[in-house]
Amino acid sequence: MKQWLATAFLLILLGLVIFTTFSEKDEVEQQKSSATQETGMVAPNAPDGLQVGEKAPNFSLVTLNGETVSLSDYRGKKVFLNYWATWCPPCREEMPEMQKFHEKYGEEVVILAVNGTGTEKKTEDVERFVKDGNYTFPILLDKELEINQTYQILSIPTTYFIGTDGIIQEPRIVGPMTYELMEEKKNALK
Repeated sequence: MKQWLATAFLLILLGLVIFTTFSEKDEVEQQKSSATQETGMVAPNAPDGLQVGEKAPNFSLVTLNGETVSLSDYRGKKVFLNYWATWCPPCREEMPEMQKFHEKYGEEVVILAVNGTGTEKKTEDVERFVKDGNYTFPILLDKELEINQTYQILSIPTTYFIGTDGIIQEPRIVGPMTYELMEEKKNALK
């Protein structure tokens, strides 16, 4: 079952890349919202996903430390919900930026890095990657790819920005984030 889900996920990603490659530029521009045009980071043919103003769906996952964490545990805090995998080069690119941001703003903004564990060869790969990078923000394991489906994630990394009220307050970002972009999103959240 786990291999089937991982294969299906990879096929979806491959299909998205192929579809994007053959799309007309005019179609791409029509499908982008004005908010995502400014960042230039959303895959042009990705579904809209969850929208600004929607309540972020609650979930519970286990961390690398074996602790069960729910999104609702962070009500009253600003949350960056980041979906990633160790085999994803753009994900690997943004992780040091996320750590730097976490070290400076960790009291103000919680980074929940949800690993698509169902697509990983083994959980030990995630543990090794996190240990080697000295990443100290919470790493949650999506073994059954439930969050992937709930949050309509087709391309990674994808990040949702959730306000203190549990509402998605900024358009999602598909692609790696920079430290400067995270600061901008932090300041936009309430």
